[in-house]
Amino acid sequence: MRSEATQISVFAAAAAHALCFVGLAVAHCLSGSGALVSDPALALRLLVVCEAPIVIAVFSYLRRDAKRCSFLKAVGRGLLALPVGAFLNAFGAIVLGAPVGIKYWIATTYWSLLMSLFTFVPAACVFGASKIDWQNVLSHSIYFTPINVTNYMIAAPCHGAVIGAWLGAWPMPLDWERPWQEWPICVTYGAIAGHATGMLVSLVLIVAHKRRVRAKAD
Repeated sequence: MRSEATQISVFAAAAAHALCFVGLAVAHCLSGSGALVSDPALALRLLVVCEAPIVIAVFSYLRRDAKRCSFLKAVGRGLLALPVGAFLNAFGAIVLGAPVGIKYWIATTYWSLLMSLFTFVPAACVFGASKIDWQNVLSHSIYFTPINVTNYMIAAPCHGAVIGAWLGAWPMPLDWERPWQEWPICVTYGAIAGHATGMLVSLVLIVAHKRRVRAKAD
């Protein structure tokens, strides 16, 4: 018998990603066009407030071993992972050169929470503290070996957000004197674009995975 995670359909995976994307779209509508540039802290706060309940609810529903882990327990794991992931993202950003002045700390906090929603929270809701599952999701080998649907749904958007944030940071030191070059504006744009791209990549991987499973069954 196939595992519960493997039984997730392509449509269900697309619907889950669509719900998460809706949270980002709602936050954008509420903050208004250009708010990320004019008031980064406000825009990021709305992104976190709108995205957090959707991400936690969606991936708690997709939790591994639902018989032993209730929906509320998975929600609790997501809530716990949110600040932990934010701390690790903030620490990594500062190590890589993010500014640490008082002027930036509010925006950095909200950016780190958003990155935690993109990276740590989904895996925490689904896997809990399973070391093997976390290693599988964080490893690049996930793209070259057969694996279950949920791992693709978590790994590709997570990797996309990290790569997008890294690429988004490149314009910051350039002498263009554009307002969007300020921390963490361009990094946020990159993270969101990378996260959305990762969602699409995960769907492609899921379709390919489903075909492999059907081919083996035949």
